[in-house]
Amino acid sequence: MTTETTTRTAPRPAWLLGPALVAGVAYLDPGNVATNMSAGAQFGYLLVWVVVLGNAMAWLIQYLSAKLGVVTGRSLSQTLGERIRRPWARRAYWLQAELVAMATDIAEIIGGAVALWLLFDVPLLIGGLITSAVSMILLAVQSTRGAKPFEFVIIGLMAVIAVGFTVGVFVGPPDPAATAAGLLPRFEGTASVLLAASILGATVMPHAIYAHSALSRDRFHGPMQGFARQEEAGVRVPRLLRATKLDVTIALVIAGTVNLAILLLGAANLPGVPGTDSLEGAHAALWDGLGPAIATLFAVGLLASGLASTSVGAYAGAEIMSGLLRVRIPLLARRLITLVPALAILAVGFDPTQALILSQVVLSFGIPFALIPLVALTAQERTLGAFRNRWWTTALGIVCSGFLIALNGALLWLTFTGA
Repeated sequence: MTTETTTRTAPRPAWLLGPALVAGVAYLDPGNVATNMSAGAQFGYLLVWVVVLGNAMAWLIQYLSAKLGVVTGRSLSQTLGERIRRPWARRAYWLQAELVAMATDIAEIIGGAVALWLLFDVPLLIGGLITSAVSMILLAVQSTRGAKPFEFVIIGLMAVIAVGFTVGVFVGPPDPAATAAGLLPRFEGTASVLLAASILGATVMPHAIYAHSALSRDRFHGPMQGFARQEEAGVRVPRLLRATKLDVTIALVIAGTVNLAILLLGAANLPGVPGTDSLEGAHAALWDGLGPAIATLFAVGLLASGLASTSVGAYAGAEIMSGLLRVRIPLLARRLITLVPALAILAVGFDPTQALILSQVVLSFGIPFALIPLVALTAQERTLGAFRNRWWTTALGIVCSGFLIALNGALLWLTFTGA
């Protein structure tokens, strides 16, 4: 096969897009909605810069994750499963990653349940069961039809999320000058630091890192097979990496815009309104301030957020198990197991917003275990060969990782000390 033939038979650019858009749903889950709305309502435009900074760091991290899957044909969990030789160490690593996956499910199932309650007065437990059932249908699409149909469904839900959470900004527009002033990094007391850490903790999630490398592998590893000679792969991989950069850029622009819109919606229309630190309180405040239509669209966006993000989270959890334990069980069967904690919380009547907050704390524990190996592996010639990171990419990855780990540590400290 010649270089000319490789170029001629290569997929169209649009076909190469999709994995980042699916992984990007993790940046639009109910945890993001709760933290961004609360930040806008409590501190106005103060934390605009946190959303922008988090999105910029997320771009680099998600690109590195996707690059690992594109170049190696393996996910992050697969690679770690091969590199961690001692069985006990591999199981311990899996345990923390599994807890992260379950915490993700808790936030997303609860978000979907709250949305169904807001829209149709469905009891929370029944709403959790409905959300779980729909997510299992979406996972069945991925299991039986492959990566592309699953991506189409998730991208469709992302469009609903974008509309549901951004329309209110046009009805109650923010102050442009105040928005621009919010780009200046600053805090106002401990509470603003806590919210900033929560925003960043809800932005860069461990399961999104595991999922993106696997999504890229599933999409591109098949087409890359059959390139017997290194020079043929050398033509193919750079093209895939260029498409991946575009894919990540589109996904993070959408996610960043929606997250910023949620914060601005709260800043412009709900400043000082009590109760906006919960999803149901924010919905009630929007109903009173901007009308039933905007509040309903917000709830619809929240429902789409819960359905899409819980499906991607379950996909990540299955990948973590198969990669680290080298055990693959049917995705839907595994899904039933991970639903138990979320449904149990709803069944006992635990406050859903408090459960969301605690789930973000658990996610904070998992950040170092995903970020540090990702940066280290993508910097190694042993792993990526000629496609390893340039020195400055690795340096930026270390800076971003250190900053996120420090802020997540601050979130944990502030949460547990009540400072």
